Amino acid sequence: MTRTARRPPRAAVVGRTLRSLGRRGPARRRAVALALLAGLLVGGWTWLRDSSLVAVREVRISGTASADAGEIRAALRQAAAGMTTLRVREDALRAAVREYPAVAGLHVRARLPHRLDIEIVERTPVAAVEVAGERTPASSGGLLLRGETADRLPAIPLASPPAGDRLTDRRTLAALAVAAAAPPRLRARARRLWWGPRGLMLDLDDGPALVFGDRRALRAKWIAAGRVLAEPSAQGATYLDLRVPERVAAGGREPVTPDDETPGETPSANPQP
Repeated sequence: MTRTARRPPRAAVVGRTLRSLGRRGPARRRAVALALLAGLLVGGWTWLRDSSLVAVREVRISGTASADAGEIRAALRQAAAGMTTLRVREDALRAAVREYPAVAGLHVRARLPHRLDIEIVERTPVAAVEVAGERTPASSGGLLLRGETADRLPAIPLASPPAGDRLTDRRTLAALAVAAAAPPRLRARARRLWWGPRGLMLDLDDGPALVFGDRRALRAKWIAAGRVLAEPSAQGATYLDLRVPERVAAGGREPVTPDDETPGETPSANPQP
């Protein structure tokens, strides 16, 4: 008669395992203990990261003043629903506002336990392209910001409506770059950007036309324009030629050069003798 082998009790198995670990030395025991602790920590973190203890319950949004501000805020709040402050999915937030061209980016910061701060980085319109009297704001990079206001933006006349949502014409992009580089006080006076015999021109309210020529050295050209426009002797000039910013030529005036400067004074556009 064959005897069936009996399995040892579970307590005996556990006991033998512990005794086996004990015989493996302190280093091995520490490694096993650390592995168990790591597993517990990972499991605990995973549970906490997705738990209601850190659920997003408040979303604070700043930085949007576009015409679609209400829709943008609603889209962000909807996307944030279900997130936690330990697991913020910024890709989902960006995807929620991808259809709004005014949004250039997001700065997201989670604040434990339940708050999410979102700062919207907007594309600012710098000029408006104009076709048959219809104006559409555009960013410095040529993105058309349809639905945004075009009030008090300099106009860039176009012969035909742009195809798509981004401007690609070289001359139009150069005009946008000039508008974007303008100091705020002069940009507020800019009314029209156009191409003439001397290149890119800008018309000012109550002031001479500015001749930029091209998009090179725009900062230096605007600084030179502001300096000369501040001079009383520049009043009455019909244009300022800024193509060489170190030597500004005024219509009906002699060129303004660094050689004409008196130390500590701003050069002026002197009348011709």
